[in-house]
Amino acid sequence: MNHLYEETLNSELKYDGLILKVCHDTVRLEDNSVAGRDVVLHSGGVGVLPVTDDGNVILVKQFRYPQREVVLEIPAGKLEPGENPLECGKRELAEETGYFSHKIRELGMIFPTPAFCSEIIHIFLAEKIKSLPRRQGLDKDEFLDVIEMPFEEALRQVVAGEIKDAKTQIALLKAKLIL
Repeated sequence: MNHLYEETLNSELKYDGLILKVCHDTVRLEDNSVAGRDVVLHSGGVGVLPVTDDGNVILVKQFRYPQREVVLEIPAGKLEPGENPLECGKRELAEETGYFSHKIRELGMIFPTPAFCSEIIHIFLAEKIKSLPRRQGLDKDEFLDVIEMPFEEALRQVVAGEIKDAKTQIALLKAKLIL
C-alpha cells in the first residue's frame, strides 16, 4: 500500500438526502490496520465574487440555518450533476444578484471541509458586471439581500472576523492579490 493512502474496503450508504448523502466506509490504512470513515457526499458548488468597475464588491446576505445566523457571502450555489462550473457560476450570479459579467476568471477550487466531506467549491472572479433587465431569479425557498460595498471594507470585515464564510474569505483574499 502507498504511503498516506487509504484503500476503501466497504462503503455503506447511511443517509440519502436532498443535497447530500452520508456513507460509512471501512478503509485499510498504510500500516494494514482497518478504520472507519464517515463521509458526506456532496455534488459541489460554485462561488462568484462580482467586482464593479468602480471597485465595489457585490455580496449577498442570507440566513444560514446550520449556523442560525445571517451570513454575508459571495453569490454561490450547488452544482447539478455534470454541470460545468463556469456555467453554474454565471447562472448563480444572475439568479442571486441580477447581474451578469463580461469577464469571468477562475480563482481555483477549494475543499471546504476535507476531513469528512467530498464537496469541492469552484471560485470565480466576475468583472465588467452589468445589471440584467430582471433583478433576481431566486429559488422559491431562497431569501437574500444583495449588498454592494467597497472592496477594502469587505477585506476589513474578513480580517475582523465579521465575514465568516470560508469561500468568501478566500475569494476576497485571492482577488486582492490578483487585482
